[in-house]
Amino acid sequence: MTFISHQQRSAPTGLSKALHFHWALAFLLAAIGGVGVLMLVSVAGGQMDQWAFPQLTRLIAGLCLMSVIAFVPIRVFRSLSVAAYLSALALLVAVAFVGETGMGARRWIEFGPFRGQPSELMKVTLVMILAWYYDSLPPERTSRPLWILPPVILTVVPAILVFRQPDLGTATLILMGGAVMMFIAGVAWQYFVAGAGLVVGSIATVFLTRGTDFQFLEDYQYVRIETFLNPSSDPLGAGYHITQSMIALGSGGVSGRGFMQGTQSRLNFLPEKHTDFIFTTLVEEMGITGGIVLAVGYCLIVLFCVLSALTNRNRYGSLLTLGIGCTFFLYFGVNMSMVMGLAPVVGVPLPLVSYGGSAMIVILVAFGLVQSAHVHKLR
Repeated sequence: MTFISHQQRSAPTGLSKALHFHWALAFLLAAIGGVGVLMLVSVAGGQMDQWAFPQLTRLIAGLCLMSVIAFVPIRVFRSLSVAAYLSALALLVAVAFVGETGMGARRWIEFGPFRGQPSELMKVTLVMILAWYYDSLPPERTSRPLWILPPVILTVVPAILVFRQPDLGTATLILMGGAVMMFIAGVAWQYFVAGAGLVVGSIATVFLTRGTDFQFLEDYQYVRIETFLNPSSDPLGAGYHITQSMIALGSGGVSGRGFMQGTQSRLNFLPEKHTDFIFTTLVEEMGITGGIVLAVGYCLIVLFCVLSALTNRNRYGSLLTLGIGCTFFLYFGVNMSMVMGLAPVVGVPLPLVSYGGSAMIVILVAFGLVQSAHVHKLR
């Protein structure tokens, strides 16, 4: 008689993996991506070729890539965490020397026909390596000072590299993402209180150094902060973006002006209407109802990540899922706050909706990791 081991009996098959695939999450991601394509058709005056078709191509490719990644055991990605982080860090260093400059910042790098922002990749690989670190670390060492230092260094180094591009928005997201991962892992709250005090002191230092030879921010970044505090101070200059954004948001009302009927975007009053400020186009055309529906969709994605993480027996997979869910929340939370005047304009795109290749692909790859952790969470 041949006996089959428990490990052999429990080996997942392709059918069982398909059954455990988080179809609701995949549907939401595809639906929100589809909304983004429609909005890009609208801001292009009904044309597909300019922005919508490339975005649709990336969305389909990203969803296919997510599905493939989902069927790869999560332990494979755990073993690749360090290499993935170091590769992203090397690309960030390379950007400083051979990166392309656009709109006053050096953020892009080319590999043949491919062009992307390594900072987008860093947001995900940072979550991967911190999940690996805390999965490898005995729980009793989580809050000891000696073991706090490595994750701080892993977070601060790429944040500094991104900040020097300069890209204040993404650098801030990287710092916030690292802090969230440390909180999720169980680091004592006293460290976060101390970190908050350090942030307040740093902000004060940033403003005190303005106008000196060693000021920390670029002049336009100081102007952005001043504009956030008082948009009406320069409505035709530095405050133009946020002023037009607020007009578009208000003109949509409850139900909106209708698809392709937004005057602010159609008449080109709204700058960056296909990237950072695309949410204002959506609200102008679909109303506050459309904005709320989109926000609910985003929140459901985060909720799915939280529920999946809570039922995951694999600590790495659980930390990874929570980290990606929280990073995704930071993405859309910062963008929506920015265009509504609740935060300074820092150039953060709306995930899956704003036009952008590297951001779209990286987000869907990240959710491929979430799917992998979900499919293999009982093994």
